[in-house]
Amino acid sequence: QVQLVESGGGLVQPGGSLRLSCVASGMIFSTNTMGWYRQAPGKGRELVAKIRTDGLTTYADSVKGRFTVSRDNAKNTVYLQMNSLKPEDTAVYFCYLQTTGWYWGQGTQVTVSS
Repeated sequence: QVQLVESGGGLVQPGGSLRLSCVASGMIFSTNTMGWYRQAPGKGRELVAKIRTDGLTTYADSVKGRFTVSRDNAKNTVYLQMNSLKPEDTAVYFCYLQTTGWYWGQGTQVTVSS
C-alpha cells in the first residue's frame, strides 16, 4: 500500500508564493512519476505539473514560468513551488504518484485572495 501526505497549502495574497510538499510511503518502485493535480470549485481535476524519476518535467500552460516542480528521490518527496500566484490558482491541490497504479493524497487547499 502506498500513502501520500501533503502539506503547505493555505491562504495567500495575489502575487504571493507557497510551497507544497508531498511525502510518499509504502511499497514504491524506484521508477515512477510524481506530481500535482488541482480541482477548482465546479471544475474538473487538471494536471498542474509532474516529474519523473529521471527529472523530466511537464507543466500546464497556465503555470509555466510561475510554478516549479521538484523531487527528492531519496525521501520519496515531491515539491511544488508556486510563485506569482493568481486568484485563478485557487483550488484543492492533490499530490499523486504513478507506478504500477495511481495513488493520491488527500488534497490541500490553496486560496489566493486579497
